[in-house]
Amino acid sequence: MRFEGTYTALATPFREESGEPIDWDAFDALVDWQLSGKVTGLVPCGTTGESPTLSHEEHARVIERTVERVKGRAQVVAGTGSNSTLEAVEMSQHAERAGADAVMLVVPYYNKPSQAGLHRHFVRVAKSVRLPVVIYNIPGRSGVDLAPETLAAIAEAAPNVVATKEATGNVLRAQKIVQTMGERMTVLSGDDALTLAMIAVGARGVVSVTANVVPAEVTQATRLALEGRMKDARQAHHALLPLHEAMFLEPNPAPVKAALAMRGIGNEVVRSPMAPCGEATRQAIAAALAAWPRGGG
Repeated sequence: MRFEGTYTALATPFREESGEPIDWDAFDALVDWQLSGKVTGLVPCGTTGESPTLSHEEHARVIERTVERVKGRAQVVAGTGSNSTLEAVEMSQHAERAGADAVMLVVPYYNKPSQAGLHRHFVRVAKSVRLPVVIYNIPGRSGVDLAPETLAAIAEAAPNVVATKEATGNVLRAQKIVQTMGERMTVLSGDDALTLAMIAVGARGVVSVTANVVPAEVTQATRLALEGRMKDARQAHHALLPLHEAMFLEPNPAPVKAALAMRGIGNEVVRSPMAPCGEATRQAIAAALAAWPRGGG
């Protein structure tokens, strides 16, 4: 399986009533919106999908629903990471049974494992499934940074670990992985605003928050960069920058849910302890969206 292009870190729409269950109509509309934008893949149950506040049953159903809705028209990379190795194994095995094309495993959060502990965790989970594995390194949320040397050792022990989503905010880190691991490890940008720079040093795409809102535009910008059409890629990237920046004015996914609501997909409900974004952020989002008049759904 080849990882290249735009992968949307799917939001999970909730209803305002009845204890905030998942709004499946809005979820289906969001998936269809992504497919119409010709994204390479969808990543349900990641950070943007509010996986920490999904019940186990909801988590399983979101993955199943994504696979059912996509029907092979895009890759489904299921978020199955956990700070419990056994739980990550169970969720990854479920994703495999559900028909996902790959799994994405976040660096375990809160526990603060050592590099040896990270090696044990990822190798054990990877060996529990036959699917390709994407490792998701986001030290700002997990509290631990997966060292490039540890990533290489994991890949040597578990051949199905084939890609990494680098959300370190560090282009030099992406460059180092590409330089030392070459074709063995595909690097995907985990920061929309850094996608162009990361592709310039060898990354092969992005796991994007902004693509929830403007999938076709993010897909096009990524494609231009991958094709080496850098002048056009810069123009497309710069046009998207105000929206990229607006998506992170407050903790993800509150801004992207506000943007989707403005597009007519779902509402702004996020699960506690997250909170909807403030009025100033809403105004910034609306201003950024003004450049993209297309409607949602």
